[in-house]
Amino acid sequence: MIVEFMQNDDKVFAELMKVINQFSSIQQYDISSGLSLQNLEILPDQRKVYCGKQEISLTTKEFNLLYYFAVNEGRVLTYEQIYQKIWGNYVQDIENNTIGSHVCKLREKLYKACPDRKFEIRCVRETGYCFEAK
Repeated sequence: MIVEFMQNDDKVFAELMKVINQFSSIQQYDISSGLSLQNLEILPDQRKVYCGKQEISLTTKEFNLLYYFAVNEGRVLTYEQIYQKIWGNYVQDIENNTIGSHVCKLREKLYKACPDRKFEIRCVRETGYCFEAK
């Protein structure tokens, strides 16, 4: 009985992965490896961010935002996409100001730690944000 249940789970998982792999717009990445963009290094498995050799202390939301922006470098992410990815099913009248506030704090920390930065978190008016490496 238990073996049959486990086999069904494996089949369901395999089918799910088959469907996911059909959509090229779904970002797949290995969270155990770091992400380096210009002079910024993001280590998701350790939840650490470095500019050069200096570690930047980020809150959980700030880290999640930065990592989401970085793995989608060059893409404009809408407010809706950002809410869904970072806040999940949080439905209590969230406004764009919530994201804006977190992005503002994230920028302050990043830009202070990396004055000669070669990246930017750009606001796309009335749409969302885009992370760009220069």
